[in-house]
This record gives sequence, C-alpha cells and structure tokens, in this order.
Amino acid sequence: MKILCIGDIVGKPGRNYINTMLPKLINEHKIDFVIANGENCAHGVGLTRATYEELVYAGVDVITMGNHTWAKKEVIEFIEEKTNLIRPANFPSNNPGRGYTIIEKAGMRIAVINLIGRVYLDSYDCPFKKADEILENLENKADIIIVDFHAEATSEKLALGWYLDGRVTALFGTHTHVQTSDERLLPKGTGYITDVGMTGPYDSILGVDKDIIIKKFISLMPGKFEVANDRATFGALLLELEGNQIKAIERLSMLEE
Repeated sequence: MKILCIGDIVGKPGRNYINTMLPKLINEHKIDFVIANGENCAHGVGLTRATYEELVYAGVDVITMGNHTWAKKEVIEFIEEKTNLIRPANFPSNNPGRGYTIIEKAGMRIAVINLIGRVYLDSYDCPFKKADEILENLENKADIIIVDFHAEATSEKLALGWYLDGRVTALFGTHTHVQTSDERLLPKGTGYITDVGMTGPYDSILGVDKDIIIKKFISLMPGKFEVANDRATFGALLLELEGNQIKAIERLSMLEE
C-alpha cells in the first residue's frame, strides 16, 4: 500500500495544483490513500464546503485541519456529517467535529489522527495525553495509524514523534509551510518528518504576497494578508507499506512550471 501525506494547501494556487497534479501522482505512483491538510484552502485561511468538495473530487481521502479550523464559519455546518474531515483532537471537547477517523481502503483499516501543538499556539489540551487516549480507543480497530501533528515548534514535533515511535505507523508535521529534510524511520518503525511543507504559491512568504509581509516587518503596521498569485509548489510525504509496516519513505517536492 502507498499513502500520500500532503502539506497545508494554500488558496486557489494550491487547490489548482492539487487538481492538476494529484490525479497524475495517484496514477503514476499507484497511490492507494491520500491525506491532505486543508486548513488554508479557502482564500488562504479556513475551509468551505466548496473547497472541501474540490479536494475530495481531486482524490483526497481524508482532510485534516489546524489552528484555522473555524476561520470560515460555514465549516461548522458540515464538519459533523463528513467522516473524512477531521480537526485537531485536542481542541476543547465541546467543539464540533471529530479528531480522528477510520477509513477502509484497499482492504486496510486506516486511522488518521489530527493533533495540534501548544508551543507558540493556544492553550489546547495536551497532544501527548490525547494521543494516548485515542490509541487506547483504536486498539484492534485499525491496521494503519497516521498522525498529522499541526505544530509550530520543531522540538514539540520531534518529541511527539519519539513518544509515539512504534505505536503509530507514521507522524507527519504541518503548519510551518516550510518543508524539512529530516524524513526517516524511527528505531521502532514509525515514519517521521517534522514538516511536509506547503502546497501553494512558491514565490511568496508562506503562501502570502511577499510585499505585504515585508512591509509588515518593516513598518510593524497591521495589513490584510492576501494569497500570492503565483506558480505553485507541492510538498508531501510518500509512504510505501508492506502490510502495516513502512518499507520506504520519500519526501516529495515539486514546482509548477
């Protein structure tokens, strides 16, 4: 089985590139299952019903979210009904939606867990303890377990990776929009990368028009962020499994011509 984990999809450039590239990648690499972070899909922040449907149509099996989950209020209207749309499990328990899901594909029960970090972010529940709780609930219910850890600090991502080594199939980081080159198999077999990077405008600053961000740094004045209208980059992690064990892990980075 092959599983593709795609980083934060930013705005229309990111969605357009997904629509163009994902069907080709699925066909060329014979990919069985696709996970993508969709928290920046709609105009650079949040997810709408239309952008959700666009990703699913392109071939995404599970959409994960992050700190911008509620940026577009309409997501509240459909997040409960979509079993392939998850938000961080360590959000407050009274939030709508679910923090993990189990999807059956190619004869395997694939659990996808979404967690969010606490360093430089809000005061969410402990992702380590929440992971323990979910893994206990998943016992004998899933053959493969993939975690999207949406976090700022590399140390927090590494810590959770080591903490879950041997207990989950893979953990990939999202949120920083910058791909790291540290993909590896941890000693007990868990696949890991600190951040898979962004799928969105390449000549930008984290997907945003670079002039806006530069001006903000120089002036320290607030300004409205706009998604850059430029060629797109694609960041992802490709996992090849034999049964429920990873036998190959590959970082993907492509640039629109």
